[in-house]
Amino acid sequence: MKTKFLKLGMVAALMLSIGALNAQTTDTTSANVIKDTPADGDVVRVIDNKGTIKYFQSNNGITTITSTSAGSKTTTTWQLGGTLTDDTYIDVDGNTFALDKLDLVDTDNLAASTDATDKSVHGTGTGFTLLVRDEATGATKKLLVSDLIESGHTEHTATAGEETANALAISVTDMPGTTDKSKVSVYRNGAKLRSGVDYTTGTDATVTLVPDTGTGPNGWVIYEGDIFEVYWSK
Repeated sequence: MKTKFLKLGMVAALMLSIGALNAQTTDTTSANVIKDTPADGDVVRVIDNKGTIKYFQSNNGITTITSTSAGSKTTTTWQLGGTLTDDTYIDVDGNTFALDKLDLVDTDNLAASTDATDKSVHGTGTGFTLLVRDEATGATKKLLVSDLIESGHTEHTATAGEETANALAISVTDMPGTTDKSKVSVYRNGAKLRSGVDYTTGTDATVTLVPDTGTGPNGWVIYEGDIFEVYWSK
């Protein structure tokens, strides 16, 4: 009877220590390992079934409780929370680490956050941000959707004098310099122009129209009133 009582006491003491669970400290020389008596409440003193006095502390990590009761031999469900006091890494070592039962976002109603701030807490913002991994440190950080995919649109209407230009540079608002054909599209009065033939892009935020003043099938010139639309993304 005494043995059962002591075992139940150990389980109760361990459960009381869960609320302060933090990142596990395995270095016995660490300043985070407390070796004093439990008088200050930092550690919990227990007695095992051999009568040996032992000490448990919450920041030393508790992974499981083993019970001899049928149907509950191992307890592995924990309510985690609080603030990490140290950098914490989980090395999966070839095993699967996953989160089940996550909500699936409806992309038709996906709203990008417009008020997310650095280190903001939940419940104080709107919309969604994306989680990304810093490969240098492994840290999980967040990214605004608008920073992941940016795009823009500029219109230019040809004025008097520009119709005779052999090359006309259009300044495109906020467009990064790029020579990637897939990231810039230019239209003249609704008809798409060909990159590298009818226009060029460079390392600055400009699109240069290059009319073909010849008489061939690809020939064209700029007329006053022509509307040029530039679409870009990055």
